[in-house]
Amino acid sequence: MLGRLFLVVVLLLVSCSTPGPEGETAAREQTTTTAPEMIDSDGNPIPQAPEIAEGPLSSEATGALDAVWDALGTTIDVEHVAALGDTGDVRLAWLLSDLLRFFQGREVGTAAFDAFVEMTGVDLANASSTRHWRVVTDYLIAWDVPAPPGYATYKEALYTLVEPGWQPFFDDTDADIDWRWISWGGVLIDDRPLGDVEPCAEGCIPALDDPRVVAAGLGFWYPDDGIVFGVTINGESRAYPKNIMEVHEMVNDTLGGRRFGMPYCTLCGAAQVFLTDTVDGDPLVLRTSGLLSRSNKVMYDLATESMFDTFLGVALSGPLQGLALEQASVVTTTWGEWKTEHPETTIVAKDGGRGIEYPDDPLGGRDDNGPIFPVGDVDPRLPVQEQVLGVVAPDGVSVAFPVAAARSALEEGAEVRLAGVELRLDAGGVRAFDESGAAISAHQAFWFAWSQFHPGTELWER
Repeated sequence: MLGRLFLVVVLLLVSCSTPGPEGETAAREQTTTTAPEMIDSDGNPIPQAPEIAEGPLSSEATGALDAVWDALGTTIDVEHVAALGDTGDVRLAWLLSDLLRFFQGREVGTAAFDAFVEMTGVDLANASSTRHWRVVTDYLIAWDVPAPPGYATYKEALYTLVEPGWQPFFDDTDADIDWRWISWGGVLIDDRPLGDVEPCAEGCIPALDDPRVVAAGLGFWYPDDGIVFGVTINGESRAYPKNIMEVHEMVNDTLGGRRFGMPYCTLCGAAQVFLTDTVDGDPLVLRTSGLLSRSNKVMYDLATESMFDTFLGVALSGPLQGLALEQASVVTTTWGEWKTEHPETTIVAKDGGRGIEYPDDPLGGRDDNGPIFPVGDVDPRLPVQEQVLGVVAPDGVSVAFPVAAARSALEEGAEVRLAGVELRLDAGGVRAFDESGAAISAHQAFWFAWSQFHPGTELWER
């Protein structure tokens, strides 16, 4: 399916027939220096930012940019792409990044990468061509380069050529979307109606709506050491097997009398539960958009077409803009430990109620070695893929607990507490409570994800 989607994109965005520059691009004299305090997710230093232009674009920049964008869907002249680099306006690098996302490994992509080197002066001679888009975008995010004037309009023309279903997100000109951070996740939008059990014809990640569930005793099909995401609402518990969540990445379900959506961002290692029955009218129906924001999946509401910051649960556009969804806790643990601690739990049926044969390991460890999409610079206090339990304390302070260390301490009888948040064991996983003993919503995630969406978070250390 992904191979077919890639073919569709290539056909839509026809590569340039004009030969690109041969050999290595002669970059201008290196003018940047290394800032050791800024590193990428691979531990490599990120150079200091070059000088950033201000004000309107020059006539030369506008002319080159329009020449490239007018040719989208036909044949792009790489000389016009090169002309963007000649402007020296680093703000235009965001558009070079967007071209690289779809043209990496082709003449247009090579020209975009060379233009980035030309306009910034960074030395990227050793960068693998398969990583050009990620390196360029990591730098732009880390440098916090402002978007060029008219950026959203240019991005709209490119992205809606690939997926017209993204048009409503661009139509809201008052949205809180930072389009610099939005990238294509490799799939198209899931716009199927609630309850649709058919796969996406064009290649989306299909949400699982109201899956069939069985009692714990009938969950023998799932191994005791298999990972589940455990949810308890109003005293009713349910386990969602990781292998099923890796296929669907979104569930809409009812538990304890509450309606909720549960996105699972495999790239961030984060399963979250958002209560969707807290708005007037029908509960929200959450879907995967096919877009990413700094490696975090971007979800949206099917009825209102409102885009959400998935990690924060805040609507960024549409009629719901500004709405912050209430979250419930998710406990990441094993099926054996969860059903022992919660014997009345249910578990999603082996076929999800859809007659599907789910692989044991759908992703094959894809995300074990660090982010595969751009995230900018990272917080070096922990390894990027270390699992933390992230909590926003009652006073609004963000705190994170390395899960393995916290669980070990609790098993030894030690107290795990920070900023008014206390952790307790639950079925081999951990839950968060405030100083009065009331439960606080919390979920696990990779450290790079929690720390970038909650910069300056306080970190518990044993």
